[in-house]
Amino acid sequence: MKRLAGLSTLALIISGTSGCGWIWGEDGYFRDRGSDYLQAQQVPPMEVPSDVELRPIEPLLPIPQQVADSRATGEYEVPRPQRLVAADEVSEYSLQTSEDARWLVATRAPSQAWAAARQFFTDNGFEIAEERPQTGEFVTAWQTRDQLAPALVRNLGLGEGETRVRVRVEPGVQRDTSELFLISVHRPANSTADVAWPETPANAERDRVLLDELQAGLNSSTAQGGSASLLAEREFDAPSRVTLIEAGSGEPVLQLDTDFNRGWSSVGRALAASDILVEDLDRSLGVYYVNLSEGAANLDEKPGFFSRLFGGAPDREEIEARAERYQVRVTDVGGKVQVTLDKDLNTVAPAEVSGRVLNMLKDNLD
Repeated sequence: MKRLAGLSTLALIISGTSGCGWIWGEDGYFRDRGSDYLQAQQVPPMEVPSDVELRPIEPLLPIPQQVADSRATGEYEVPRPQRLVAADEVSEYSLQTSEDARWLVATRAPSQAWAAARQFFTDNGFEIAEERPQTGEFVTAWQTRDQLAPALVRNLGLGEGETRVRVRVEPGVQRDTSELFLISVHRPANSTADVAWPETPANAERDRVLLDELQAGLNSSTAQGGSASLLAEREFDAPSRVTLIEAGSGEPVLQLDTDFNRGWSSVGRALAASDILVEDLDRSLGVYYVNLSEGAANLDEKPGFFSRLFGGAPDREEIEARAERYQVRVTDVGGKVQVTLDKDLNTVAPAEVSGRVLNMLKDNLD
């Protein structure tokens, strides 16, 4: 019935357009009104009683003299508007400051920001001595100015001695945003002293300039279409160990050796990689609301005109009729993260469904 209605509508459109003078003609409803202003008549200003004082009335929409011309006749084609100058796009990395701290906010997921920041330092000659993706940190080795990029050394004003930097990437307040912090320490050349990381910057000016250089480098790389290592991005929030276990009641549980922030982020990426549609989420409760009957790729897809016309796209009733809605619950348990699948707050999912979904997530987390 739906397909028949679509064909009837199409036939009506075709037959109607064969004689469309009443629609597009000079007297049609959708006629060209580009020259209507030529028939406009100027009227005298409104008169008020002589005993009433009014402010001078200026025309709200004055007609420029170089445009208005009573001698103009015939059709007039309205010129196309001039192209607007495109405004600069908002930078993906912006600088934030408070009374005692400065950091970068990135409109990118933590895994992407971590990989891009790591790439910036290696491109400028820094060697990565330690990296802890599960905590979002990496530390450079002790290096002298001769080992680093000359432009960066000049801007930082590095003298004799050795420098190392610690960078930390944390999930931002909003989803898929990040916050980047850095701090540097310095020691004499050829020293073996183990300099501890201070609570506040030992050289605030040097760290300020380095953060500015990091921001400029990341924005430049983004503008030029540069991309950091996909492997480094994947390793950022990947748990160090992922195991599928059984809870005391027998239902399957996915256990991640990581903290909640990165567990939440990695589960979200695993859901997308598993082609599972996330209809809603609540980070404060640690819940992803999923629909197993719809793929994640369908989230932003909209049917075209003919798909809607001939019934090629499912309607809301069809989607609701076949929906399989569950809750993927992410819970912090003793410093580790446990992932379970529930039907609702008080009902666990069937073991077969839960095992299938958690195995898919595990495959995309390993």
